[in-house]
Amino acid sequence: MSKRTRAHVFVSGTVQGVSFRATTRDTARQHGVEGWVRNLNDGRVEAVFEGPGDDVDALVEFCHEGSSAARVEDVDVTDKEPQGESGFRVRW
Repeated sequence: MSKRTRAHVFVSGTVQGVSFRATTRDTARQHGVEGWVRNLNDGRVEAVFEGPGDDVDALVEFCHEGSSAARVEDVDVTDKEPQGESGFRVRW
């Protein structure tokens, strides 16, 4: 089992109004990753992924594609210390 990690992610492009958050939530739950995802006022999506390193990496990779209708232009990732997220939710 890989070490627990945390990634703080900002995704830009056409990522709002295209089911990006819902697809991210579903993908995170499939991988057993905890955290949250939300839209930002500037048009980006922000997310925090926490869990086993390989699974967090899979979610970061997912962000480069996003939902089928998304057009991702950039993904900015910062690794942080885990904070004990529980479950995965869409934040408002």
